[in-house]
Parts: sequence; C-alpha cells; structure tokens
Amino acid sequence: METITAVPLLAALAQETRLSVFRLLVQQGPDGLPAGQIAEQLGISPATLSFHLKELTHTGLTQSRQDGRYVIYSANFKAMDDLLSFLTKNCCAGTPCGVEGVSCNATAT
Repeated sequence: METITAVPLLAALAQETRLSVFRLLVQQGPDGLPAGQIAEQLGISPATLSFHLKELTHTGLTQSRQDGRYVIYSANFKAMDDLLSFLTKNCCAGTPCGVEGVSCNATAT
C-alpha cells in the first residue's frame, strides 16, 4: 500500500461515528450486520448512518451485499490488514516486534 492509498482510509476512520461503525463491523466478523441493526446498536439515525456507511464503503473499508430486503454491511478485512501492514511496515527498526529482548520503544544507543 502506498501513502496516497492509506490517507483516505485513515481520513475515513478519523471520525467518531465512522470509527464506531467500523469497529462494530470488525467485531461482527465476515457475516456483518444489516444497516438497521448497526443504527440500533450505535444509536445513530438511519440517515446519518447511511452517510457514514457510504464514506466507509467508498474507501473500501466496508462492503455491502443484498440479502433479501436487507443490505448487510461488513468490514473489508483485506483492506484493514493492508492498512495495518502499511502502518507497521518499518516497526521496531526492521526487527520483528515481540522478539525477546527487543522493544518497539527502544532507542538506538
């Protein structure tokens, strides 16, 4: 992932409602939730939720599918994994995190 791709994803998540929606969908796993249940669980009006889901879907962080009369939204785990990989690509000066004796907070001496 390039910076130009990561910035819109981070911008989409840098809003309280969208971050809450995304986190809820991550918790639900690949099955996702119907829009009505998302609105109910987060206490968001349908119109407000629609706006935020559109933004998340536009960036590729969420996806939707039709299931009868419901639209089911789910997190796009590949996009999330790609973003996390981008953010941690050079973590710990190239040393894998979690290796005994190596701390991500260590400074060079």
